[in-house]
Amino acid sequence: MTGQERARNGGGLHADVLDRLGALVAGGELEPGQVLRADELGERFGVSRTVVREAVRVLESMGLVQSRRRVGVTVAPRERWNVHDPRVIRWRLDGPDRDRQLQSLSELRAGVEPVAARLAAVRATPEQCGDLVGAVMDMAVYGRSGDLAAYLEADVQFHRTLLAASGNEMVAALEGAVAEVLAGRTRHHLMPDRPEPRAIRLHSDVADAVREGDPDAAETAMREILVEASAAMRAVTGTSPEDG
Repeated sequence: MTGQERARNGGGLHADVLDRLGALVAGGELEPGQVLRADELGERFGVSRTVVREAVRVLESMGLVQSRRRVGVTVAPRERWNVHDPRVIRWRLDGPDRDRQLQSLSELRAGVEPVAARLAAVRATPEQCGDLVGAVMDMAVYGRSGDLAAYLEADVQFHRTLLAASGNEMVAALEGAVAEVLAGRTRHHLMPDRPEPRAIRLHSDVADAVREGDPDAAETAMREILVEASAAMRAVTGTSPEDG
């Protein structure tokens, strides 16, 4: 790596190349089996081969590329990808595969978050209950003011806390995937300009049910949140993840 490259935003150069290269793979512009040559990619991105190799190593850890004997580094087939990696999710949401990614994430959330809410109603700590209520209060404030960035942060905090409150480490580990779909819907204008008051009320219902130790009510309210989110997306785009 050259001195000039080191000077450019510290690790920013490597992160930029990783983002651009990852998006090309996840978006399908670089197809499975295609050989990645460091010199060609370095010329394409205007960086050294060292920077490219560093980015490729990260992509290999995600399963997006693989080293093949006598061939070199090639784009891996989709079934080898770590599809739960938040960066892979973000790249897919940013590319032509967005609809299929949204459908997959919607189905994943429908299978996980209602169960997480039920478990949280039994296992959540007083601190986690307080965090859920605090996140809902922030959502209400920022929803009224129209501060979508702050609203998103509060929404992500709510769902992250709920997954952790399930007391199941494998459920909690999905927080990055859920956070990315929430961020992606905002980033790609797939939600209303102002959050629906009903959506905030449903989050409050979940928080109340968890705090009161009511698993049935928590699960039901969480399912309604997911239905409402799908309806809100359909109202904006004319479609929904379930449309395929």
